[in-house]
Amino acid sequence: MTSIGIVSTGIYIPENFMSSKEISEKSGIPIYVVEEKLGIKQKPIASEEDHTCEMGIKAARIALEKSAITPEEIDLIIYIGEEHKEYPLWTAALFMQDSLGAVNAIGFDMALRCGTTIMALKIAKDMMLSDDSINTVLLAGGYRNEDFIDYENQRTRFMFNLAAGGGALLLKKNPEENELLASHLITDGSFSKDVVVVAGGTKHPISKEALEMGLNKLDVLDPEGMKTRLEERSMRNFLEAIRGSLKRSGLSEKDVDYLGILHMKRSAHDYVLKELGLSQCQSIYLEEYGHIGQIDQILSLELALEKGKIKAGDIIVLVSAGIGYAWGATTIRWGKANN
Repeated sequence: MTSIGIVSTGIYIPENFMSSKEISEKSGIPIYVVEEKLGIKQKPIASEEDHTCEMGIKAARIALEKSAITPEEIDLIIYIGEEHKEYPLWTAALFMQDSLGAVNAIGFDMALRCGTTIMALKIAKDMMLSDDSINTVLLAGGYRNEDFIDYENQRTRFMFNLAAGGGALLLKKNPEENELLASHLITDGSFSKDVVVVAGGTKHPISKEALEMGLNKLDVLDPEGMKTRLEERSMRNFLEAIRGSLKRSGLSEKDVDYLGILHMKRSAHDYVLKELGLSQCQSIYLEEYGHIGQIDQILSLELALEKGKIKAGDIIVLVSAGIGYAWGATTIRWGKANN
């Protein structure tokens, strides 16, 4: 039976960091709230040279160096970075293909906000299983949506954790290790217009006036309505995505050894662990990195491997959520297939 596995990971973190003190000073939020409630001690931010797709390329090169795979062996590149990138209308995967020398690959961009990596894992696996010509796939991209944060806008304070970085995953058919099991995704379009950058699209083109009004930054158009609706559904959907992924993999929450979860406020992180019966040691709270969007799951996986939190035979669940709103989870059986 054909299986799909993770060969290697790659992470690129910019050298520049914003401290909790700086966030506190910019936002007027007390530092203890930034650190204890928002859960941010520091976060990486992009320099002028840290462009979105290029951060993904740097991560991809690291993943390739850690593997025995050459760029020429890559059959498919899925760009998993943000739409906010070097150029507004541009196929980043093809620039990535050329930069890496993946001359035999095809490529495309995909987006589900911070749920992109989980969605891409499902799409990549499905394509690999259905197409005999696709044996090796690169998922890579960058993220710097921290560019869209106005720290004086308290409606967006839950996004003050947005950071910058790049990540990559190399997948291979029948690798006999680190097997991708099932994914489960949930989307709820009733939130589709709650969090937006107002100016820059066809409905509100960019203009001098839009820039002066700050309409080129992230905003929450109905903060109270969104809060009421999201509180009712968000944690429920987080848990449903995780349990759905496990069920489709023939497992249950009792089988989970490590949870690779995105950065969110500390109380929400702790709630998910408690509901699943997991200890703090079975996850990593990304308070030193903030929220690098869809790169969080790759970062959490790589940090867990570095810290020895994952061993052969462990069941790992990667979980995400993205504005729009989307929730997703993917289950992985780590290590050799015969373990």
